[in-house]
Amino acid sequence: MSRLSAASVPLPHRAAKWPAYRPQDHGAGIVHLGIGNFARAHLLSYTDNALAAHGGDWRVVGASLRGSPFAGLLEPQDYRYTLVERGVETKASVIGALHSVVSGGERIPDVLALMASPACRIVSLTVTEKGYGLTGTGKLDTSHPDIARDLGRPQSPQGVIGLIVAALALRQQKGLPAFTVLSCDNLPQNGRRLREAVLELAALVHDPSLVRFIEAHAGFPSGVVDRITPIPGQEVFVLARAETGYDDLAAIETEPFRQWILEDSFCVGRPAWEAAGALFVPDITDYERMKLWILNGTHSLIAYCGCLYEKKYVRDVMADGRLKDLVARHLSAASSAIGQLGIDLDAYVGKLKARFSNPAIAHATAQIAMDGTQKLPQRITAPAFAALKRGTDFEPFAFAIAVWIAYVERWAKGLAAYEVSDPQSAVLREALSKPSSEMDLLRAASAACPHVLPAELLDGKFGAALLRHIGTVRA
Repeated sequence: MSRLSAASVPLPHRAAKWPAYRPQDHGAGIVHLGIGNFARAHLLSYTDNALAAHGGDWRVVGASLRGSPFAGLLEPQDYRYTLVERGVETKASVIGALHSVVSGGERIPDVLALMASPACRIVSLTVTEKGYGLTGTGKLDTSHPDIARDLGRPQSPQGVIGLIVAALALRQQKGLPAFTVLSCDNLPQNGRRLREAVLELAALVHDPSLVRFIEAHAGFPSGVVDRITPIPGQEVFVLARAETGYDDLAAIETEPFRQWILEDSFCVGRPAWEAAGALFVPDITDYERMKLWILNGTHSLIAYCGCLYEKKYVRDVMADGRLKDLVARHLSAASSAIGQLGIDLDAYVGKLKARFSNPAIAHATAQIAMDGTQKLPQRITAPAFAALKRGTDFEPFAFAIAVWIAYVERWAKGLAAYEVSDPQSAVLREALSKPSSEMDLLRAASAACPHVLPAELLDGKFGAALLRHIGTVRA
């Protein structure tokens, strides 16, 4: 059986959907930083559909600043790959929207040149929360290794913020328009935060005219992205072969559901993503809270429960009646903390329960559990404060924080079969490896990670709930 490539054609009796356009006829207009599984299941999927509907030079050049095995897998396939949707039915699509991949630290100058070229009109990102180099309050973290290095050598950046600033500086020098910077990560007000970080770094290392250029001309829309995309296992390659008739070593799997809600503030055009189902709105705030508090917050709860109670996948947590009830209560509490949005939250929650229980998706709890100190402030702490203010059920948020603390403590004391992957892992190990009493443990967690557990949540009824739940989880 031959390998998928640009020369491959649809085969009889194979169900896969193929690009409804000729990829080679379309140039690249997007440079995407952080070309991983999610970007290929979400951004590339929407862009593939948009190209089929309305064309345009909007194919994507993927970039991995630290190096990625994807480049080596995709290059022999002319950057074609199979996206396998697994739900009640299995459906596959061959994606043609990926133009190429530039991978590795030694190729960063090439990425910079692409971003500074006339063809580039959008720079998009999926680099996870920790990849931005921001503090817990959303400001530029000058102690972050990438930020610190780029402050000293702004002409040869290594981090994403420094790279964006350097590319915009080159475009200004060349007389080219600024591009749109589009975050596809789960950060609250991701566009606004990204804009502030870019402007802050630009002000520190460049002429004030660059700051004015960015303020006046660059676009930073905020957006909400949603599509469960697990790390692919061997089974997905078998499915891709069955659906297409070709071997595909870069195939990925995802769920049928996808959602993309965006502020329509693109400065030099964009693909017709609305033709693929993207929703463009004037203000993302309500949708963002819905996603972060209800979906992402519950996902974090599921992840830490899964690790603590030896449930490898999200679907395994949902198959446990006791844990499923905890998940249902968290979903309800998150919905109540939000209040009225003009959105049918009951329907949204119902869909989430079905998605979390999807038996065809093997979404590892350990994958979701990564980088808790970066994720939990907006996913759990923020709705906890909202629930206390609104007078709604806050217990599930106290329980979620307690589960996270117990998850880290077990690892810090060498009692876990899992590893904690977190940018603050050394701080967490030092802080949580010693306390023995529940109260001492809570105080240590608060001192080490005040953005996850602010001191004010240690007192009053929330503090009492925390103490009760940490005792239960540790027992």
